[in-house]
Amino acid sequence: MKPAPFDYLAPATIEEACGILTEAGGGAAVLAGGQTLMPLLNLRMSQPFVVVDINNIPELTGIVRANGHTRIGPMTRQYEVIASEVLAQKLPVLVQAMRHVGHIQTRNRGTIGGSVALGEPAAEMPATAVALGASLEVRSSRGMRHIAAGDFYLGPYATLLEADELVTGISFPDWPDRHITLFREVAQRPGDFALVGIVGALTVESGKIARAGIAWFGMGPTPIRAKAAEQMLLGRSPDGVDPQAVAERAVADTAPFDDQHASAEYRRTVGRRIFARTLREALEIREVT
Repeated sequence: MKPAPFDYLAPATIEEACGILTEAGGGAAVLAGGQTLMPLLNLRMSQPFVVVDINNIPELTGIVRANGHTRIGPMTRQYEVIASEVLAQKLPVLVQAMRHVGHIQTRNRGTIGGSVALGEPAAEMPATAVALGASLEVRSSRGMRHIAAGDFYLGPYATLLEADELVTGISFPDWPDRHITLFREVAQRPGDFALVGIVGALTVESGKIARAGIAWFGMGPTPIRAKAAEQMLLGRSPDGVDPQAVAERAVADTAPFDDQHASAEYRRTVGRRIFARTLREALEIREVT
């Protein structure tokens, strides 16, 4: 199929892009990497009357360190995230998770902003942003606001982003060097959306777990923060953690569903197992190192 007719605009500045979105009154689609939008246009599942191509806006790219945060421009390509030495040092689990997004061909074009803003509940990037405590900078002709990733997602492909707003930055707070990373997903094939997955990080200070950020993906209508499991971990020594008990608590916070790929019960069973296994292996590795 071919897309329905639309106008194509390629603004050169954030202000120009926001102006177009305002004038469109909800009838615009933003083109970043295009890995999701282009198929939707071709299938006529999306029929905007104007496509706003933000590839020519230089302020939307780059990785910058400042004030205890790492700020990533939304138009930063996924392969650039994987290749970044800064992110490998400061946010290694982000790099690890990004390696599971799509395929090498799509990562050359896909953007981190597109992945985070889309709101796919089985995708790696929204859950990673939630787990690590990221904040989204969004702009419109009305001004700028910051939205915590944990508050951003409302349901499948539904977010707090208004029709006239554009994501202009994603900021991740620092995690201490040598923090513990957690990542595992189960998918039908490499590059597919996950049937179930977890991502997160832990820090240990003075022999106790002092900070925890863990989120599920593929286990409900949005990325789900494993808050109860985090509370179980805080204040405990790594060798005093019962991974199976923490996994049971973590699964209790999820809301999996039946679909053509897996049942809710499958997701709960597999989620419980991969959570316990990933946590156990991460804590064991820390004890060895």
